[in-house]
Amino acid sequence: MTASPRGTRRDRYNADTLVGVAVDVFTARGYDGTSMEDIAAASGITKSSIYHHVRGKEDLLRIALERALDALLLLLDEPGGRDGPAIDRLEYVIRRSIEILAADLSYVTLLVRARGHTGAEQWALQQRRAFDRQIARMVRQAVAEGDLRDDISPGLATRLLFGLVNSLTEWWLPERESPSLLTEQIVRLAFDGLRTR
Repeated sequence: MTASPRGTRRDRYNADTLVGVAVDVFTARGYDGTSMEDIAAASGITKSSIYHHVRGKEDLLRIALERALDALLLLLDEPGGRDGPAIDRLEYVIRRSIEILAADLSYVTLLVRARGHTGAEQWALQQRRAFDRQIARMVRQAVAEGDLRDDISPGLATRLLFGLVNSLTEWWLPERESPSLLTEQIVRLAFDGLRTR
């Protein structure tokens, strides 16, 4: 007995691949503007087949936001984000944040656009605020160590640095500029203006 086309199509999908499809639809249409029918149409499977893998639309959103956040939060435990002078750790975090964004652009775009309309988005925003507080502490330490200007508040410096990084989700086109070149230019622009020496 041969598998039906529908069965073959369903076998191509698991929770991870469905999340990838959902992320593309969410970023194109907005989370609120996306229905499960839209995700089913984009994936080429039935809505009931999607429910075989996930509980619903917010479950897809939560999994996507977790993926974007996990990579971001884990970089603080990497040796470059944990060891050495604060200025070096801060530069490392910015570099890695850009690398993560480049590797998972649609997922990070979804995270950047989260506004707290759902429980998943509220959770993601709390996690992001906690991350920002850790970066602000790193900025304060770099100022105390004499490596960063002291005339810009740590909170503002953190918001400006990540505003610069996060803006890439709206205009950066990977086919036009390599992630490594982009990273070098952003780090130079940001840290030439923040460093004391």
